Amino acid sequence: MLGTLTIKNFALIDHLQVSFENGLTAITGETGAGKSILLGAISLILGKRADLSSIKNSDEKCVVEATFAIENYQLQDFFKANDLDFEKQTIIRREILPSGKSRAFINDTPVTLDVLSSLGEQLVDIHSQHQTLQLTDNNFQFQVIDAVAGNDALLKDYAEKLALYQTTKKELKKLVDFQQEADKEYDYNSFLLKELESANLKEGMLEELEATYEQLNNVEEISENVSHALQVLGEEQMGTLSGLNELKAIFNKLSHFGTSYKELSTRIQSVLIELDDVYVEVQQLEEGLEADPQQLEEVNAKLQLIYSLQKKHNVMEISSLLEVQAALAEKVSKTENLEAEIKTLQSALQKQEETLDALAVKIHQQRTKSIPTLKSHLESVLSEVGMPNAKFQIDVITTEKYFANGKDELQFLFSANKGGSFNELKKVASGGELSRIMLAIKSLLAQYMHLPTIMFDEIDTGVSGEVSTKMGVIMHQMSKKMQVFTITHLPQVASKGDVQYKVFKEDINGVTSSQMKQLTEEERVQEIATMLGGKDVSSSALAHAKELLLKKV
Repeated sequence: MLGTLTIKNFALIDHLQVSFENGLTAITGETGAGKSILLGAISLILGKRADLSSIKNSDEKCVVEATFAIENYQLQDFFKANDLDFEKQTIIRREILPSGKSRAFINDTPVTLDVLSSLGEQLVDIHSQHQTLQLTDNNFQFQVIDAVAGNDALLKDYAEKLALYQTTKKELKKLVDFQQEADKEYDYNSFLLKELESANLKEGMLEELEATYEQLNNVEEISENVSHALQVLGEEQMGTLSGLNELKAIFNKLSHFGTSYKELSTRIQSVLIELDDVYVEVQQLEEGLEADPQQLEEVNAKLQLIYSLQKKHNVMEISSLLEVQAALAEKVSKTENLEAEIKTLQSALQKQEETLDALAVKIHQQRTKSIPTLKSHLESVLSEVGMPNAKFQIDVITTEKYFANGKDELQFLFSANKGGSFNELKKVASGGELSRIMLAIKSLLAQYMHLPTIMFDEIDTGVSGEVSTKMGVIMHQMSKKMQVFTITHLPQVASKGDVQYKVFKEDINGVTSSQMKQLTEEERVQEIATMLGGKDVSSSALAHAKELLLKKV
């Protein structure tokens, strides 16, 4: 419930601080006194966008702050999800700076307007004449029926299952669409894959083949040079090995003449060993050299195949071709496995449909069962508020389509006059009738739901006399289960308030300012008498006012 409200530098209000209690609070005042300003300030607290023109003194910031008792509102999860400190007495503050920048705080933590608005919806329901149009909205009508039907748990379960169903349906469509495209490319991708697989590609293969090709293609020239190298190394008279052996013998003789000769002898020995090893390897090369036209042709064919594949796939490396091969293998495999995946999803979708259908049937049955109660309450309340011939025709019709709240379509028809035909509310109900219907609905919802604080902004417009008295009684009954505010011009409604506040203007130092004060019992008598008979209060008006205040219900 709303506990305190502080307003600074907003519209015609310099500074206002007021405390509220539970029950029914009546707010009265002359037209233009500032009742709408009060609602405007509360709307800022609830997340409405700020307007720089709302600042009274453009050199100072505007501040609106409210305290709410939220212990029984089950809002712990909301506070946790938004990383906010949960306090039983939660403070919401809104600031509008002279620059036009707006800031919002929940328990001194800065929040976005979206977060503030989401919390505000769960704290205060401001019912204005404009909101009466909500009555004609199909979603709102369903909310009313489902509240009476007690469908909360079923609808939550249905919503979770519907979300899963929609996800599965999207996945299935994506797979089917992919299959249609993949089927077109499957044959071509398979051909490309087989072509790459037949090449038996491996890392380093290209360099190895190119080296083999160069050797086979130049075998004669290589053979000549290798033979010459063997002659240079191994010729008996002038070969390198022969010369080194002779040097080795010389320095072996000299080694005992000093360390220098001994070190040279050792180094010549090392060179001789290395060169001898080189000689053996060159011999092996010579033995392995052999012209092989067939192998040359095979190597050349492999090289041309690789060059052709590189050109076709616009790559330069074997590793890149292997990546292309892996991607093609994945595409081909996925296409081949699509049918099984699609069948699996189709089976899952069918089971999900069966679950949804079963839930939708339960929701429909509960709705159907609740309609007589809903009709009876609405028609009874409307009869009390001056619409004795008001009748409703409410039908829920099962369809094949999955909606967000089941599979039903709703016909919520109304007739205000005896023997009149039924039609949609927006077509046959006047503004005053819609207001009374909304009051009847809110009074019903108060019995089935834990509603937030509700503010009726002149919901009694267009009614008077006994009807307005009945409307006041209904609001007072609602206030036994929730905090109710009513902004009214009617004394019959104002008198039903547990407390009454008056909004008025006063001029201070030539500046007009809106004020608000809680009336004493004597002041209430005077205010209601004024509402009954005007500024010149008669004794009969005072007597009538006292009588109204004595009859709360």
